[in-house]
Amino acid sequence: MTGQEAREYVVLLHGDEAVWREADEATRLQAFATHGEFTRLCGERGHTITGGAELAESATSHVVRLGPDRTPRVTEGPFTETVEQLGGYYVIETADVADLAQLVAMLIDDDSGVVEIRPAVPASEQPTPDELADVEPTSGQTTSAQPTTMQPTTIQPGAGS
Repeated sequence: MTGQEAREYVVLLHGDEAVWREADEATRLQAFATHGEFTRLCGERGHTITGGAELAESATSHVVRLGPDRTPRVTEGPFTETVEQLGGYYVIETADVADLAQLVAMLIDDDSGVVEIRPAVPASEQPTPDELADVEPTSGQTTSAQPTTMQPTTIQPGAGS
């Protein structure tokens, strides 16, 4: 450990969804075993996993944007058409992010995989409910606003070039 105060980090696991989708059962089991070993090593080396999950494919996501009239517009499918998608995450408390970075490298399983480690903003740096009591939300929307569903747009490779 570094002697620094522990801080919470979110470990974002990016990769090519097609690799996981097309993986056979043995490959998937090996990946789960690697995550199990990662969990064990985190505990052994003083990193505390406080949360995390594998995410469903990006095609199952819902993306919410505000239209020009500030009405919520919901689309299904990924935010962007890229090979790399967010496939999962861990929430980890540690005082040694350099060691954590060495450990998360074991979770990169192919040439397209990337792991991002991002510090979470501590609650002590966020406003309290009392400080927010008289502040109006920026959206001006109430919880009764009905979202508008838009059809996803797919851009064909080579279009516009």
